[in-house]
Amino acid sequence: MRFILLLLSVAVLTGCASNRPKPMPDDPYYAPVLPEERSDQVVPNGSLFQAQYADSLYSDIKARRLGDIITVTLQENTTASKSANSETTKNSNTELPTPQLFGRDVTVNGNPLSASFGGTRDFSGDASADQSNRLNGEITVSVIKTLPNGNLIVRGEKWMRINTGDEYIRLTGMLRPQDITVDNTVPSTRIANARIEYSGTGTMAQVQEQGWLSQFFNSSAWPF
Repeated sequence: MRFILLLLSVAVLTGCASNRPKPMPDDPYYAPVLPEERSDQVVPNGSLFQAQYADSLYSDIKARRLGDIITVTLQENTTASKSANSETTKNSNTELPTPQLFGRDVTVNGNPLSASFGGTRDFSGDASADQSNRLNGEITVSVIKTLPNGNLIVRGEKWMRINTGDEYIRLTGMLRPQDITVDNTVPSTRIANARIEYSGTGTMAQVQEQGWLSQFFNSSAWPF
C-alpha cells in the first residue's frame, strides 16, 4: 500500500511539473517595440524641401532600425539517423582431474570422481533511430533592438484560428543586415540563436497530448 501511494504521489508531481503555461495571443514578450516619436521642427528656410524628411538616394527598404518589420522565410529541414550493432560471445570449459589417494583414484561405488564445467554466453543487440523534421512558411517579425555592431534582434508571433483551435508560430533570434534580401526578407537558416516555436491550442492539440499518468509511465521516474 505504501508503494502504491508513493507511485501515485510521484505521478501527481510529474503531471504537475509537466503542465506548461498555456500560450495566449498578444503575449507582451512578443509584442513589437515601437520607436519613440520625434517632433521634428520645420525649419523656415523658404523652401518646400526639408532635409530631415528626405530619404537618401542610396537608401533601401531593408529593416535596420528599432520597430522596423522584416519577413522571415521558414526553411527548416533536419534529418538525423543513427544505428548501432553489437555482438559478444564467451565460451568457457573447465575439467577437474580425478583426485587420488595413496596413488589410487578416489571412487564412489566404483565410479571415479571427476567433474567438468562449461558455459556459453551470447549477446546480440541492434538499434536504429531515424528522425526528420520540416517546417516551411513565413512570419513577419519586428526589430526590438539594434546592437552596436549593426546586428538586429528580432522577435514576433503569428496566430491563426483554424476550426476549433488556434495555431501559432513564434520566433526570436539575431540576424545580420547583410543577410536581408532586397525585398526585406531573410531565411530562417540565417538567424543566429533562433528560437522557433510552432504549436497549437484547442481540441486538436489536446488530443495529441498524453495524460499525466501516461507521461509518468513513459518517463524516467518509472523504475521498471
